[in-house]
Amino acid sequence: MGQRPISFVYNGGPGSSSIWLHMGAFGPRRVVTTDAGPTPPPPFKLVDNADCLLDKTDLVFVDPVGTGFSRAVGKAKDKDFWGIDQDVKSLAQLIATYISRNGRWNSPKFLIGESYGTFRSAALGNYLQQHNGMYFNGIDLISSVLDLGTISFPPGNDMPYIFYLPSYAATASYHKMLKDQPADLNAFLAEARQFASGEYATALMKGATISAADKADIAKKVSRFTGLSDDYIIKADLRVNLPQFMVELQRSRKLSTGRLDARFSGPSPDLLAEYADYDPQSTAVEGAFVAAFNSYVREDLKFGKDLTYNTMAEDAGRQWDWKRPGHDQDYGFPGAPNVEADLVQALVTNPHLHVEVENGLYDLATPFFATEFTMTHLGLPENMQKNITLQYYDAGHMMYLHEADLSKLKTNVAAFLDNATKQ
Repeated sequence: MGQRPISFVYNGGPGSSSIWLHMGAFGPRRVVTTDAGPTPPPPFKLVDNADCLLDKTDLVFVDPVGTGFSRAVGKAKDKDFWGIDQDVKSLAQLIATYISRNGRWNSPKFLIGESYGTFRSAALGNYLQQHNGMYFNGIDLISSVLDLGTISFPPGNDMPYIFYLPSYAATASYHKMLKDQPADLNAFLAEARQFASGEYATALMKGATISAADKADIAKKVSRFTGLSDDYIIKADLRVNLPQFMVELQRSRKLSTGRLDARFSGPSPDLLAEYADYDPQSTAVEGAFVAAFNSYVREDLKFGKDLTYNTMAEDAGRQWDWKRPGHDQDYGFPGAPNVEADLVQALVTNPHLHVEVENGLYDLATPFFATEFTMTHLGLPENMQKNITLQYYDAGHMMYLHEADLSKLKTNVAAFLDNATKQ
């Protein structure tokens, strides 16, 4: 037991419970959902999970304060724990206490987080190493974002448009919205990456100085990759943000496109809308996950009979404290929240730390090209760049919703755990 690997697993939000990774990916039981479509109503199917990670590691699914059954006690309030550093300190205390109480200090240790959970993992792993002397074997980042500026669309910042274009291209190809459907998706995406970081980036950098002819030429090329009309792209000044893309791509079909997984589509009630007002992927699976977990925990595990399980902490996202006192550099002004420096410090402090990143090609929440940029711009010494591995899946943010990719995810994470333990 003492030397068996142990993994702490959580989702993101911020403000999400761990229900998604628990019931969809790594737990002993999982809920069966319809791939790329709405799951029919109850009764939902709960099955033994052939891709459970328990054959490789002990699993501790963590529900941060305000989520799951976790609540603040005494004079504290849930919102006292809602912030980048508040959240990190809370989970660090939980992990350190768990490790001590259960005699696991000499066990191989891993952090496995999804979405904001990857942002958390970078800061949390570094914090535990710096403050507790607790070194980790590996950090697995599922649908990663370390710099929230890469997935935001503030005025004047052209980088997110560059990062999103290859994901737009994958999505348009999946839904057959392109005039010329690619025979080889990976080759098409390699071309999209090159165009995005080359001609497209150059055109955006010109700003208002770009000529009408050059704008029209770039619009045609963006149209080829995204399936959007030249006219729409020109009206958007070559810059189509994510909510616009979600509602525009399949407008002719009266459908909105999913954000967490762009393979999903749903009815678009307002055909004049500029922005999508819901995520078809979320609505397609939420009911199944919530019902299955509540049934499993109360009927099989005999726990929480009269308690309410919060899938999401209400208002956590809106009340989250994004400031990090003491983490600002001694130059410039505060920007988008960013934990790249935390991951770098964790790797420099512990050069045996392994990092694996799981990327969904149809993930429009944390696009793969942005992650590739982040992981190649950490400024790590050349010999340490090999500590980072990227994997890819033909699905979205929750790639485990696609059964073939659930098995692939298990295989990849299991190999990652083995490699980081054997070093």
